[in-house]
Amino acid sequence: MLKKGILAITAFYNVALAIVCLINIKELPEVAVSNIDKIFHFVTYALLMCLWYFSLVYTLNFSQKKGLWYAFLIAFVFGIVIEVLQGTITTTRALDVFDVVANTLGALLATLVLSIYNMLQVKNK
Repeated sequence: MLKKGILAITAFYNVALAIVCLINIKELPEVAVSNIDKIFHFVTYALLMCLWYFSLVYTLNFSQKKGLWYAFLIAFVFGIVIEVLQGTITTTRALDVFDVVANTLGALLATLVLSIYNMLQVKNK
């Protein structure tokens, strides 16, 4: 049950993230925190990478190492695709290279944390 739930949560998160990143945000209130959108990108892509990792490893039976790399690749490519779509199909959004950097750094941090966690698990066995 939990295994199927992880995959469903991952799929829902992916769709929700795509929608949030492509909707018109002009009507939303401004936030007075500098670079808050970069923090949002960093955190959401770290979470995206983790969700894909757990889906790949625990639902689709990928090895931990393979799951790490595929989850990172999915998050990285998804982030680039969303940014390109923001620059091409929306009128209220723009492609931002720094968003791609924040996305990538978030996914990389999640990859590093999960990799260290996996190494510690092996040492404790």
